[in-house]
Amino acid sequence: MTKQTELAELGEFKLISRLTKKFSATHKNTVYAIGDDCAVLAKTKQAHTLITTDLLMEGIHFDLMFTPLKHLGYKAVVVNLSDIYAMNGTPEHITVSIAVSAKFTVEALEELYEGIALACKAYSVDLIGGDTSASLTGLAISITAVGTVNPKLITYRNTAKKNDLICVSGNVGAAYTGLQIMQREKTVFQQSKGAQPKLEGYEYSIQRYLKPEARADVIQNLADASIIPTAMIDVSDGVSSELLHICSQSNVGCRIYEERIPIHENTQKIAREFEIEAIIPALNGGEDYELLFTVPIEQHEHIKTIPDVHIIGSITEQEQGLYMISRSGSPIAIQAQGWTAFE
Repeated sequence: MTKQTELAELGEFKLISRLTKKFSATHKNTVYAIGDDCAVLAKTKQAHTLITTDLLMEGIHFDLMFTPLKHLGYKAVVVNLSDIYAMNGTPEHITVSIAVSAKFTVEALEELYEGIALACKAYSVDLIGGDTSASLTGLAISITAVGTVNPKLITYRNTAKKNDLICVSGNVGAAYTGLQIMQREKTVFQQSKGAQPKLEGYEYSIQRYLKPEARADVIQNLADASIIPTAMIDVSDGVSSELLHICSQSNVGCRIYEERIPIHENTQKIAREFEIEAIIPALNGGEDYELLFTVPIEQHEHIKTIPDVHIIGSITEQEQGLYMISRSGSPIAIQAQGWTAFE
């Protein structure tokens, strides 16, 4: 009898690789298929088409006990648009498909779509279609985003070069700590009937989890400064996981420095309450939807002028491995410990 492999043995990315290894592109306009934030299709000499899709499942990606439907609709759009920006592109259209159980009312779905509409307005994106289906298990949302990019400006994951600077926008770890607060208060509510959630002082991290924003502003600021990243990815699974994607696909190593990782004071406060080091959610938390990218070292002085962008390290030769240098100066091997599907 042939051995059957559990999904958790492979994880999401090895599973994708295994399921798609026999597929190859047959159309000339397929520039890049599976393996990056978006697929790339040739359109004209001045513009390629970017396509990405994400599926959000109730109970896996969101908990409706503490996730307002309006926020969920907004977030579902943003996580897709973030992939377009990670390719240095501009989102233009989305389709929305939902599977919904009988527990939802029409008014509840209208609230979900209010959030979708807000995101479309905020990012100048058109909703152009989708699908609806009944579900036996709750709510599922699948969004496909379509955008464009100049072929000369497109940025992949696999093109980082030795000596490139490693940069990250904003701050990281806040979404994870926001989730921890919401889960803690949910537990208190369930164990103590009628207990009201204590959310004061945690607003920043909670918002980063419930209503993230895609970093369109960073892409625009880089363009205004005539800086084209050599490689880029959005931080959905955690800085450590995303950096491993860039390095493994680019055949390079890296050095990042703990003291340079941008961590918000609210993240630090919550980390202390949960008695964990703040660097842990910063590296492994995920769902921040910041941009992690590399630029040539010659751009050092220019990149320092870009608002809300932080240089956290540099790309090395592959043989030197992937390490974070701690505040004490000790090298710590970087491992993918962020979001892992099927576990």
